[in-house]
Amino acid sequence: MTQSALQARTGTATSAGVSIHYTIEGAAGAPVLVMSNSLGTTLQMWDPQMPALLGHFQVLRYDTRGHGRSSVPAEPFGMAELGADVLAVMDHAGVGRAQFCGLSMGGMTGMWLACHHADRFGRFVLANTAALIGPASVWDNRIATVRRDGMVAIVPGVLERWFTQSYRASRAQAFEPVRDMLLRCDPAGYAANCAAVRDADLRGLLPQIEAKVLVIAGEQDAATTPAQGLEVARAVPGAEYLSVDAAHLSNWELPQAFGEAVGRFLGV
Repeated sequence: MTQSALQARTGTATSAGVSIHYTIEGAAGAPVLVMSNSLGTTLQMWDPQMPALLGHFQVLRYDTRGHGRSSVPAEPFGMAELGADVLAVMDHAGVGRAQFCGLSMGGMTGMWLACHHADRFGRFVLANTAALIGPASVWDNRIATVRRDGMVAIVPGVLERWFTQSYRASRAQAFEPVRDMLLRCDPAGYAANCAAVRDADLRGLLPQIEAKVLVIAGEQDAATTPAQGLEVARAVPGAEYLSVDAAHLSNWELPQAFGEAVGRFLGV
């Protein structure tokens, strides 16, 4: 694919009064892949995968509500609203049907969409995620800390969970963009999304999913453990499971392996 053949545009969709910023890049007519970011990051979380994916897809990325250039809602919300945001972005971008890849909170959003709006999607990649991420007390403490002290108070701990010790020691500069995304995240938006994850229990939805699903887990992921990923894969009929030697942000720590796994599963 030549660079001149690729097109890129940005837009802002409205979902129940919330503004959702997105970009769509790729060759006109190519199949669309929606990518949903983790808690605390923006659509730039997927930058490591873009060079490879743009050879096969139009990639539709968006800032989850409360993150990046999307607005911070005034009212509480849950997975239904996060899923509706994806549909609003697709509608605004003129996308009728797409593949889906989400990590962590983005993976939970994918579970909800796979159950309730399977007609809009083909296959789902659910990475470093779980159907229930708890306990609630952890989320309550994090929400209170961020509201009181801002994002700077939690970023060091988040980065320790998101990347393996060896990666942090040898590639300190490589994850600076992730640190920057976290520090720039609106504390109110972050707290609201923490509450959405805290209150989500999607375990009952998993057996109802009929779409083809790949679950990717990080072997050193303490945030959403391999055991939790395996639980998702076993609960979704016919789901595939893949573990990689990474922590929570596996797409960033192992960009090539992650991208190749996604590409294989989506048939490219």
